Amino acid sequence: MTVNIKKSSALSALNITPLIDIVFLLLIFFLVTSRFEQEEEALRIDTPQASEAVPLTAQPQRLSISIDPAGKYYIGGAVLDAKGLEQKLMQERATHAEGRPVKIRADKNVRLQSVVTAWNLCKKLGFRDIDVAMDRNEP
Repeated sequence: MTVNIKKSSALSALNITPLIDIVFLLLIFFLVTSRFEQEEEALRIDTPQASEAVPLTAQPQRLSISIDPAGKYYIGGAVLDAKGLEQKLMQERATHAEGRPVKIRADKNVRLQSVVTAWNLCKKLGFRDIDVAMDRNEP
C-alpha cells in the first residue's frame, strides 16, 4: 500500500517558531549577563589590605628534574640515580600534599628511557602537572 504525500503539505507542517523563540531567549540571556559583568567592573571600590594575603593564582614552585646525557638525574644540584630520584620524589610528595608541578629537562642526546623513567615515577607518586622542557628552534 503506497502513501501519497503532497509536497506542499509536508513543508507547511514544519513549524520553526519555537526554535526562533529559543534563539532569541539565548541572545537576551547572553546580552544581559555580559552587561552585568561590565557594571561590576565599572564599580570602583577600595578593598581592605592584609599583610599575609597572597594571590589566589599563585602557582606553587615548580620542581625541576634535569637529566644529563649519561642519564643521571639532578634535583636542586644533587646527583641522583633512579632509586635516589624515587626517594627524592617521595619526600617532595610528602612535604607538598597538594602536589607541585614538575618540569623534566633532558639533554637532547639522552636516551628516551631516562625521561620515561622520570615521568613514570612522577605519575606513580601522584604528581599531576608534569611538563617536558624543549626548545622551539626549527632545524
